[in-house]
Amino acid sequence: MAFRRTELDGLVEVIRTPREDARGRFARIFDGRDLLTAGWRWPVAQVNFSETARAGTVRGLHYQVPPSGEAKLVTCVRGEIWDIAVDVRTGSPTFLSWCARTLSADRLNSILLPPGFAHGYQAMSDHVSVMYLHSTVHVPRDERGIHAEDERLGVTWPLPVGRLSERDSSFHPLGPRFTGVTA
Repeated sequence: MAFRRTELDGLVEVIRTPREDARGRFARIFDGRDLLTAGWRWPVAQVNFSETARAGTVRGLHYQVPPSGEAKLVTCVRGEIWDIAVDVRTGSPTFLSWCARTLSADRLNSILLPPGFAHGYQAMSDHVSVMYLHSTVHVPRDERGIHAEDERLGVTWPLPVGRLSERDSSFHPLGPRFTGVTA
């Protein structure tokens, strides 16, 4: 594994070089010892998997507030996504800045998000599958979200935003009083 720091403190792209032979390929998705170098210092409490049928679909932007703030390791295992993280940490010098990376099954790269980041992605191909490792279990009362087209963030999605879930559509834009979360 190799690690590429992003412009947002704590947000890291994980680069893998799969081993390939006549049978196919192999890549280690999680190695706690190696990921310590990139800043992962939490247990894996939950692993989730999502499938998205159509390109253009957006999932997110989701985060959990303390005491349930979570780190995530996100990997696209089929297709391609445009993965986005938004810094929502109170007092962060990059507060409300966002960073996006293309994650794909071909590259098997991942994004490592520490607590205090909202996360989402847009499917760039049909039939996308994504695997998420979470440092904490999902706690519905601590879940929050930001509307994907919030003007305050100014996210430039690569495709027209499509097929938001009812829940994601109901997220309100961030108001001027939003000061973030403690990570």
